[in-house]
Amino acid sequence: MNENNPLRQYFRQPAIYIELPSQGKFYPQGALNMPQTNKLPVYPMTAIDEITYRTPDALFNGQATVNVVQSCIPDIKNAWSVPSMDVDTLLVSIRIASYGHDMGFSTQCPACQHVSDQAIDLRNVLDSMRPVDYAKPIVSGDMEIYFRPMSYQNMSDNNQLQYENQKLLQNIPESATSETDKMSALSKALQEVTAMTVKALAQSIAMVKTPTAMVSEPEFIEELLKNCDRKLFNEIRDFIVTNKAQSEMQPINLTCPECKHEYQQTVTLDMSSFFEPAS
Repeated sequence: MNENNPLRQYFRQPAIYIELPSQGKFYPQGALNMPQTNKLPVYPMTAIDEITYRTPDALFNGQATVNVVQSCIPDIKNAWSVPSMDVDTLLVSIRIASYGHDMGFSTQCPACQHVSDQAIDLRNVLDSMRPVDYAKPIVSGDMEIYFRPMSYQNMSDNNQLQYENQKLLQNIPESATSETDKMSALSKALQEVTAMTVKALAQSIAMVKTPTAMVSEPEFIEELLKNCDRKLFNEIRDFIVTNKAQSEMQPINLTCPECKHEYQQTVTLDMSSFFEPAS
C-alpha cells in the first residue's frame, strides 16, 4: 500500500473487531500479528475479493479463503496456518463486515416438507463460538497424548483427498470390468480412506509423552495409530471429533411457519453462497 497516496482516506475501514476463539494460540511465529487489545480489525471485502470467491478452482483448493482472510483481516499474515477453531469465526466476521449481520437461507421442514425462507443473525453465531481446551491429554497407562487443532492447510488438503476418494468409490462400478476387479478397486479405495483417516488424526496430535520420550514426529504418531489397540484408537478419534464439533457453528432452532413443527437446522459455510449479499 502506498503511504503517499492522497486517496488513502477513502480506502475501506474496519467494520468490526473480533476476538479469536484460539486467543492467538497454535499460530506459528510470524503468522499472526496480535494487537494489544486481542481484538482483530475486520475489513469489508473488496471487489477483487468477491471475484476471488467466484473462482471455482480457488475455492476448491482453499486459496480463495486464504486470499480473502488475509485481505480482510490483515493482522493474519498466513491464513494457511489458521487453526481450525478460528476458521468459522473469521469467515462469519468477514461476512458481517461485508454484507451485514443478517443472512438469509432456505430450509425444509422435516415434518411437512414445507420450504421456507429464514434468516439468522450472525452476531449470535459469533457470540456462540467457544474456545476448545487442548491442554487436557488422554492418558493411557504411562503414556499421555496431547492434542492441537488442525491448520487450515490440513483441513483443505484433507477435504481434497476426501473428494478424490469419494469420486474413486463412485466410479468403481463403471471402471471395473469384472467382480474381481471391483473388489480389488474397492479394497484399494478403502485402504486409502483408512490411511487418510489415520493421517488426519495424527495431524490433530501435538505430542505423545512417555516416561522416556517426548514424541512429536508425525510419522511416529501415525505408526502408533496404526498399531495401537482398538480401544485407544477409538478414544483418540472420539476426542478429536468432539473437539472439532465444539469449535464449529452450532445448529439453530427453527419453527416451521406452515405446521409449527420445531426442529434444528445445521447452517454450513457453503463458500459458493456464503458471501453473496443479502437480498
